[in-house]
Amino acid sequence: MTTSRYSPGRTRGRGPRRPLLTVAALLGVLFPLLAQPSAGASDIPPRGSAYLGMGVIAHDGQGLLPPRGSRSGRAVQAVQTEGVDVSSHQGNVDWPALWNSGVKWAYVKATEGTYYRNPYYTQQYNGSYGIGMVRGAYHFATPDTASGTAQADFFVNNGGAWSRDGKTLPGALDIEWNPYGDTCYGRTPAEMVSWIRDFLTRYRARTGRDPVIYTATSWWTQCTGSYAGFGAVHPLWIARYYSTPGPLPAGWNVQTMWQYTSSGPIVGDHNRFNGALDRVVALANG
Repeated sequence: MTTSRYSPGRTRGRGPRRPLLTVAALLGVLFPLLAQPSAGASDIPPRGSAYLGMGVIAHDGQGLLPPRGSRSGRAVQAVQTEGVDVSSHQGNVDWPALWNSGVKWAYVKATEGTYYRNPYYTQQYNGSYGIGMVRGAYHFATPDTASGTAQADFFVNNGGAWSRDGKTLPGALDIEWNPYGDTCYGRTPAEMVSWIRDFLTRYRARTGRDPVIYTATSWWTQCTGSYAGFGAVHPLWIARYYSTPGPLPAGWNVQTMWQYTSSGPIVGDHNRFNGALDRVVALANG
């Protein structure tokens, strides 16, 4: 006795035949699955939304943070000066509240790639200056979208310039994990080092200042191959959300600034300048 290809294991004529799914029923099962985005697609943020330290927790984690006012970490001076960094995510910032809490310096996101300008830049940059802070601007690098030279020009032309007024810090290059794709932006370590060098060289040519480099040790190790050639000239702004700055990237023996948390008071991203306020002013003056 043959078996039915529609009802495996059942002999023909014994028991009811299992009905075929109708087209409508089949579509009802498949359509919700087909309509769902591919895995991970919803995790990619829109271009322009990146900010300083966006990838720190996901890639390096976080641990116990240093007590406010404590002296901790490698090559840390006895006196440190509190600072913050902001982007469009913070909107209009309450600068008087930050000033009264002890924050004396700030960095404001100005640009990203060659396609984005922070719509809150004026309130944030001028507001921090107006309350008395020493402040500067930073650029979120996207080495997969345009050259280092082109991005330095875009940065300088849209808020990243420098003036010797004692309250303007040199521009900062935010070079870290790619929130939009490949961690190292599809570049080899040699290509990444070349891209960074082009940005730094062009910024100095335009402003007369050597920019600050913001990065994390693990990213720098992976994506530049532990390149050590920038530390002699460029101040380091290290990202690490633990009780100490930890090991520094190749080429630096001391950090100038340390982003130690993304969950600080009033504004999440808090930083410590490795020295008293007069050293912050000294960096501003060049």
